[in-house]
Amino acid sequence: MFDVGPRALSVGIDIGGTFTDLVLLNGHGRMHVHKVLTTPDDPARGALAGLHELLERGGFEVRAVELLVHSTTLVTNSIIERTGAPTALLCTEGFRDVLEMRREQRYDLYDLFLIWPEPLVPRDLRLPIAERTTRDGTSLRAPDEAEVRTAVDLAVARGARSVAVSFLHSYANPQHEQTVGEIVRRGYPTLTVTLSSDVAPVMGEYERTSTTVADAYVAPVVRAYLARMQDELGRTGFCGQFFMMLSSGGAAAVATAIGQPIRLVESGPAAGAAAAALIGTLTGADPVLSFDMGGTTAKVCLIEGGSPAVVNEIEVARAHRLRRGSGLPLLVPSVELIEIGAGGGSIARVDVTGILRVGPESAGAQPGPACYGLGGREATVTDANLLLGYLDPSYFLGGELRLDSGAADAAIASLGARLGLTAERTAAAIHGVVNETMAEAARMHLIERNWDPRKVTLVAFGGAGPAHAASVARKLGIGRVLFPVGAGATSALGSLVAPLSFQHARSLPCRLSDTDWARVGDVLRELADRGRAALREANVSDNMIEIVREADMHIRGQVFEITVAVPDGPLGEQSAEEVRRAFGSIYRRLYSRHDPQADLEVVNWKVTARAPRRAVTLGGGTRGGEARKGERSMFSIEAGRFVTAAVYDRYRLAAGVSFGGPAIVEEREATVVIPSGGRVTVDQHLSLVLDLPGEPR
Repeated sequence: MFDVGPRALSVGIDIGGTFTDLVLLNGHGRMHVHKVLTTPDDPARGALAGLHELLERGGFEVRAVELLVHSTTLVTNSIIERTGAPTALLCTEGFRDVLEMRREQRYDLYDLFLIWPEPLVPRDLRLPIAERTTRDGTSLRAPDEAEVRTAVDLAVARGARSVAVSFLHSYANPQHEQTVGEIVRRGYPTLTVTLSSDVAPVMGEYERTSTTVADAYVAPVVRAYLARMQDELGRTGFCGQFFMMLSSGGAAAVATAIGQPIRLVESGPAAGAAAAALIGTLTGADPVLSFDMGGTTAKVCLIEGGSPAVVNEIEVARAHRLRRGSGLPLLVPSVELIEIGAGGGSIARVDVTGILRVGPESAGAQPGPACYGLGGREATVTDANLLLGYLDPSYFLGGELRLDSGAADAAIASLGARLGLTAERTAAAIHGVVNETMAEAARMHLIERNWDPRKVTLVAFGGAGPAHAASVARKLGIGRVLFPVGAGATSALGSLVAPLSFQHARSLPCRLSDTDWARVGDVLRELADRGRAALREANVSDNMIEIVREADMHIRGQVFEITVAVPDGPLGEQSAEEVRRAFGSIYRRLYSRHDPQADLEVVNWKVTARAPRRAVTLGGGTRGGEARKGERSMFSIEAGRFVTAAVYDRYRLAAGVSFGGPAIVEEREATVVIPSGGRVTVDQHLSLVLDLPGEPR
């Protein structure tokens, strides 16, 4: 199971675009945190090296680790950078160009030169098969084995290593896809085969095909990566359980993740949301806004009732990063969040109109910001923060990476010359622009969920988040900010507290008033059985598995669904009334009004199987002694000038300690900036609770 004893160890590893974060936790909640630069050419190399360093620092052996949970950007990067396996698509005859026809909507009505990401499968590897199933699941024409073999022979001759199969209406009847899958596996055992009826058996021809192709495209890469991780861990003596973080905010056994690797596409951001949910629960804050700012991106997620919302579809590889509809859609259960191209490595530049822009381009881990001394020459957010006094050049990563103030000053001054500003004013402008970018995105996220920003608590973490959180909170009107202990590696902690879970869905469209509840019951039982099987792979006993049933619904004539709980037990007319009331309650909260007589339609039925969330207590004590390290000059956003700020050692701040700003709190992996007028209290979990002046609670 997911639990470990008080003397056992568990480790979370989160590979990001710039840094790889690691957290080691024992059963008493004592935490050891480590952060290393990501190795983009071979992410596993940096992760494994970081693991060994973390264990050596704490005096632990690998064999004492009973649980390791891993989140990674490997899937997203493979799609964006086009480093996946050459993939062929077997599709229904007449539907060869679904990937290029996309949706009929344009993401910008007035742009005559729209750019779209290229399909993952080129046209010469999209091979039609003469087969047909109707929308109610009736087989009109079965696939011919000889035609399938000829198509696959052609695909292999053209270099395909993976095959995606997506037939029309296979969500209603998967038999044709299953037949073709058996033919391919039997005749071509070295090929990876992905069926849409396994990955995404739901309506939406383009979206379902896009998801299936993406899964097939990344599958060989993910399997090779995880096989190597398992082999390397085994060589070092690791014999515990190894799980992967999923985009849905749960964790699963490696075998389950390998079966559907596209479920890993947002595993890192989901881990951060899981950690923020834990912090909110421990402190009694609800709702909370998770603010995770790392080296490459910032992620924002609203968490209500202790759990982030899960959506059915996400986009990756957008042609325009902030334009919804410009990317590749994936029907993958995923924590509902937004990503902004704003991180410590975000590059600042002057655009053609002479306006300062920050991001979304990032210096990443290589060459990194100018101050890293690794070859970067362009001004970044981290360079600006160094010049503004927020970072100590001799204590970055605990002193392991000494920052070059001269290089940062040169990069910022060069940019400032084009703006007519001094280096210091340019740095302040960079800091302000990136804060405004993040605040605006967070504001839209909250408004879309019908929440007043002034009524939420911000939970800030990530390597760069604590240095920007107070300014972002003030722009939003948020009065309280929480900084968890080990804030620089909180996403890695999130992977350890996420429950083991897996979700399955199937389209069975019907009007709620005409629902065939017997058939729905059969579908839900089948999905529940699949979920239980996934958790059994993680050694979860049946009596520990909770089954959650849901339906994606809308008012007839509308196109966007709302997810509603389906009651336990036998289903019938009473169930329909419960579902109708639940839909009305959610719809009214989101849109302020609802017609109780509206004709409702169900599109998808979903089942999530999950194990209990692991109980974790944070704290573990402090080193004791004088927490105040001294003072230094830092730029005050409120005053518009440099002020003297007290500097505190995070590891010596005990529960109950309180102090005011301006102040800087340093830990190895992150720096917290406390503005003038702000008041900090250390709670029992060693989180810093910042109350900002003039903001209502």
